Amino acid sequence: MVALHPVRLSLIWAALFTALWTWLIYVLPALPESGVPALGVRLMAHGLIALGLWLGLERTPLTPRQRQAIWLSIMIPFTLWATVAWTAAINGAFRAGASSLPLLPAAILLPVIVGAPVLLLSKRIGQLLDAMPATWLIALQLYRVFGSQWLAYWLRGVLPGLWALPAGTGDVLTGLFAVPAAIALATGTAEGRRAAILWNVFGLADFAVAITLGMIMSPGPFQLIIPQGPSMGVDSFPNVLTPAFVVPSSILLHALSLRQLFRLSPAETM
Repeated sequence: MVALHPVRLSLIWAALFTALWTWLIYVLPALPESGVPALGVRLMAHGLIALGLWLGLERTPLTPRQRQAIWLSIMIPFTLWATVAWTAAINGAFRAGASSLPLLPAAILLPVIVGAPVLLLSKRIGQLLDAMPATWLIALQLYRVFGSQWLAYWLRGVLPGLWALPAGTGDVLTGLFAVPAAIALATGTAEGRRAAILWNVFGLADFAVAITLGMIMSPGPFQLIIPQGPSMGVDSFPNVLTPAFVVPSSILLHALSLRQLFRLSPAETM
């Protein structure tokens, strides 16, 4: 049985924070445009990933030198990826018309195409996932509630509802239910595992919808829909960091979580 009190409590606190964040973005548009919230969230997530990776490696039978080598082999490329995406966003490389190449779609899809096979097939990564609590990779994506900013932009009339409503709502729901899904998984039951798998599938489906709508509504070679009213405006800093870095990195986290869930027995999920 899943303890309803912590699940309910986590939902309430996450919902209150999401409502506050949405209100701040709505009344203070200069706040997200400064890039400070995006920097803070990314540094926090980056630090949690680095710490969780190290703590997970300490639970493996690997030697200290092997742990250090694996930690560096993951964190160095991850940090360089974040730095390149951040620098390109600041310099306007992803803006429509800045290049003849579809750089933003490439920034979304290439890391997944390259990174997913490595993360899903690596023996060392498998050892790490076997040793790491499966709840960590799920609870980490609580940061998805920050996607409520798309709803705030829609309310202010600066983003089309056809994209902002499904993308923002999907992000908020994924973030709101991250901790409850982790709590359900921690019970070690088959129902808890199914809940965690469904949470991952929903999170990936949210990205599939947002990416597809974003590509066919944004100016470029893939545009099929010209929005009536406000146009898509997520190709400049700091908003572009979401599709250029947050989306592909979150997709990889979902892939790792699913691999871990299918590797572990129910008793090992805690």
